[in-house]
Amino acid sequence: MTTPAGATSIRHEVVVEAPIERAFSVFAHRFGSFKPREHNMLSVEIAETVFEPRKGGHIYDRGTDGSECRWARVLAYEPPDRVVISWDIDPHWQIETDLDKTSEVEVRFIAETPDRTRVELEHRNLDRHGAGWQAVRGGVDSEGGWPLYLRRFADILAA
Repeated sequence: MTTPAGATSIRHEVVVEAPIERAFSVFAHRFGSFKPREHNMLSVEIAETVFEPRKGGHIYDRGTDGSECRWARVLAYEPPDRVVISWDIDPHWQIETDLDKTSEVEVRFIAETPDRTRVELEHRNLDRHGAGWQAVRGGVDSEGGWPLYLRRFADILAA
């Protein structure tokens, strides 16, 4: 998928051979098993990535020394259909503390058959990040961004 230069959102999808409930559960409860450990803003290695499965929860990395990096907020949690998180990372790949300068990631789960689910991911409002927002779009849209997460997610479901 090619993203137009001025696009303020990106979209990716994957079809997995799993019932919708299982696909949603793996995404929310095993997020750390497919999030690349090298995607790390801590000063130490990541011991675990935690996805708090509720509206108002967070996604955060916990370091081997116990430190934490909260890089997303759970804005909507509607099993097994959708989850929306904030992207609290600025164009310099640091935590964004101004919530008006964060974007959103919506992940929708659509049952194609009882045993097949289409997972649609939209990362939107990227321009909210302000100057340099195109770097955020480029990073999350690249092969090392959301496409990598979705491939690893699909691999877990295929195992």
